[in-house]
Amino acid sequence: MNISELADWMTRGGDARIVLDPATALNRYHSAPYPRDVLSFASSTANDLSADAMAFLETEFAEGAGALEAGDAYASYLDKMRVRISAAYSLPEGADIFFAPSGTDLEYVALLAVADRKPNGIANLLLGADEVGSGCIHSAAGRYFANETALVNGVKPGDSIAGFPPIEMGDFPVRNPEGEAFDSETLVGHMEMAIANALADGRFPLVHVVHGSKTGLVLPHLDDIDRLKARFAGDVAFVVDACQARITTQAIHDYLARGIIVFLTGSKFMGGPPFSGFALLPAGAVNAAARLASGMATVFRRAEVPTGWAGAEALPDSGNAGLALRLSASLFELERFQKLSINRVTRVVSAFNQAAGALADQLRARKVAATPAEDADEEIQHPIEMQTLVTLDLCHNENGAVSRTLDFDSAVAIHKAMTSDGVRLGQPVRCVKLPDGRWGATLRVGLSMPQVVRLDGLGDAEMAAWLQSSMDRIAGALQPRLD
Repeated sequence: MNISELADWMTRGGDARIVLDPATALNRYHSAPYPRDVLSFASSTANDLSADAMAFLETEFAEGAGALEAGDAYASYLDKMRVRISAAYSLPEGADIFFAPSGTDLEYVALLAVADRKPNGIANLLLGADEVGSGCIHSAAGRYFANETALVNGVKPGDSIAGFPPIEMGDFPVRNPEGEAFDSETLVGHMEMAIANALADGRFPLVHVVHGSKTGLVLPHLDDIDRLKARFAGDVAFVVDACQARITTQAIHDYLARGIIVFLTGSKFMGGPPFSGFALLPAGAVNAAARLASGMATVFRRAEVPTGWAGAEALPDSGNAGLALRLSASLFELERFQKLSINRVTRVVSAFNQAAGALADQLRARKVAATPAEDADEEIQHPIEMQTLVTLDLCHNENGAVSRTLDFDSAVAIHKAMTSDGVRLGQPVRCVKLPDGRWGATLRVGLSMPQVVRLDGLGDAEMAAWLQSSMDRIAGALQPRLD
């Protein structure tokens, strides 16, 4: 098919994940940077561009986007987006924003922020590597994660990027072998030991927090983070992986007030096209950061780095029109969503959860808990945006009894096959186990910001009817592939 000039721009300025298959005009996630007539609850993986966002871009870039390939025009446009993001989240004075071609690239930002703190480098302590982006394992180690970046081709996944100090990786699983989420206290106990060991080895500990894992977990709790900060003071840093963007403004403020960097992407709950990312930096982070590693000239452009970051002058002074378009579409969706009151969002999310629960019952499936068992009584207080994601365990019924023996690979095949029916869900995630120890089949059903905005415009009965019809269509595409 022929795609518009703006849609074509949005397939550039990233890595191979945004490139469209010539036969299908879709990327590897079966999504596209243009509107399509499909039923999609795939915001936990990747969205198609909404019709409203495309209309916005066509107005915003009526003369085309090519001018943004120039460094000065690109810098000016990104500065305007910094203002838009700051206003949308009411960011505190002194906070800044570092743009990236994807959420995976954001891992480099956290490493750069602490690169010179200890003589033996960094101990990067990930939380839930199975429930964050797969490429993050490489980027969190200061390595390339693909065969190309937004700037160069011919790199190799796993190869070190020049200029980073030694990086030792650690990982804390968020779920036990049975698929149950660990409680915050248990995780923090493991973190405490790892932080102490890193410091004893002369490494600076960088601890990842998840605010919205692939299954909606938020761990560890803020009070447990405060306990770690009180014990280790300036000898530990934290970064929040909120790349799903299922996070409230208040939660962002809570993290920034503690000096914690927050990662967000525009391509998940925010509803923009794949891929785009930005890091929210607390006041003082830029001045305290290490000089940019020399290899960052193969990853970032100068305008994407906040003013005042040492070494930014060595980065290419060019533009990335594709990233600017993807970001602009995402911020259009964010600004619309942020205008809704919490009560209006809650009305839509509650109706969605009721419909998704009925879908789970219809499929003889179980909803994977998005909180540890110890927090089950407090799930009503779970962040409202996190309740926009439901993970279906297709192997167990609501009582926990095995209903099917489909494994993870079967779920991958089912997920792909459903796209032929015009139905897109979030990709499966490894979070439940079969009796024989294999990972079980899951799929995710998630709202996006543009869907919430659209449903907010419907009355209760009309919204319930649309959601019921949508869940019936999902069941119709999924049920024959389960039996």
